Amino acid sequence: MPQVDRPYIAGLDLTGRRVVVVGGGTIAQRRLPALLDVGARIELIAPAVTPAIEGMAGADEIVWVQRRYEPGDLAGAWYAMAVTDDPTVNAAVAQEAEEQRVFCVRADRAAGGSASTPASGEWHGLRIAVASESVGPGSAHGADPLRAAVVRDSLLEWLRSGAGDRILAERKQDTRAQKTQNPKLPGVALVGGGPGDPDLITVRGRRLLGQADVVVVDRLGPRSLLPELSPDVELIDATKLPRGRSMSQEAINAALVEHALAGKFVVRLKGGDPYVFGRGSEELEACLDAGVPVQVVPGLSSAISVPGLAGIPLTHRGVAHEAVIVSGHLPPDNPDSLIDWTALAKLHGTIVVLMGVANLPAIARTLVEHGRDPLTGVAVIQDGSMPAERVTVSDLAGIGEVAERENIRPPAIIVIGDVVGRRPKEPGNG
Repeated sequence: MPQVDRPYIAGLDLTGRRVVVVGGGTIAQRRLPALLDVGARIELIAPAVTPAIEGMAGADEIVWVQRRYEPGDLAGAWYAMAVTDDPTVNAAVAQEAEEQRVFCVRADRAAGGSASTPASGEWHGLRIAVASESVGPGSAHGADPLRAAVVRDSLLEWLRSGAGDRILAERKQDTRAQKTQNPKLPGVALVGGGPGDPDLITVRGRRLLGQADVVVVDRLGPRSLLPELSPDVELIDATKLPRGRSMSQEAINAALVEHALAGKFVVRLKGGDPYVFGRGSEELEACLDAGVPVQVVPGLSSAISVPGLAGIPLTHRGVAHEAVIVSGHLPPDNPDSLIDWTALAKLHGTIVVLMGVANLPAIARTLVEHGRDPLTGVAVIQDGSMPAERVTVSDLAGIGEVAERENIRPPAIIVIGDVVGRRPKEPGNG
């Protein structure tokens, strides 16, 4: 899988648990108070320490092992920090942590550790943390601590100015008013979530998601939005795995109707657009047949947005004057297929195939057999718009073998046509 330079933020319970800090300089001095505040059992390893750290050891707040780091020092640790001024030592600590499966912060080189320390602060019993993600090509998570600290300081300053208290008071008042007026949204909203990046859902879709009592979601919806849901929101998994576990469409329809008739506002969160191979019309009909109010919120279809994000236009002057979107979930020779692959092969423009990874070799072979140039470009965009996105480029003659060798897996969008050649050339990109 591609490297994803984005930290997963979690709250660790280190109370009474052994944390090993290697290094006794000013960086360690800055990091120790936060560990002490959460009750960690700290063992610090360093031949020399600052006076402040020596004072902590003298007060039995930490255990100071007065020597250099040695292999095996992390045995039994829950968390580690490599904060010496010697990169070789820090690298050795990080390597042992990796072998011991202990999360480790490496102060001199964030990418060399398995954890990063966010800029954090307290407000009314809440711990607020800001962790930086990648800030440019080749950068690593935690690589911009100054920006994280500025955001942390600005946020705390704003909260402590009284703004936070005012917002809490207003929110409580709004909640009481809502309960009194009972202004619940009726029925069901079929929301297109876009290709996967949470920033690409529509403003309306995100607003309705925040008002939901029940969210029915599949694996192609923008999953990064789910942690933002209130704890009292019921989440129903409507995932359909290719040739695997799935919730039937009839069961999905029934869940939408059942919860809506119970007086709950239901959001059906889909990937892409509800009406582009999303069975949105079936769900709409089921709701209307049951007398349930239903609204549709269009979304960015992955068929258009994912190639665009990858730098591939579906049409281009003098190259492609048409673009056709087809489903590839059935092989071309399947009698249930509604696609005229012979006619498609005679087109000169762009063919976008959704749900076609498993049948890609057969699709490519059929198009060539019926007249499409075997050298026609093909791009397969896996996990489009997401941090792990990768683009595989070949031609109709070779894409089947290439896709197998590169272990292409769904979800992926397949683009067939000369427009693939319009993808900007970058280092490592052709």
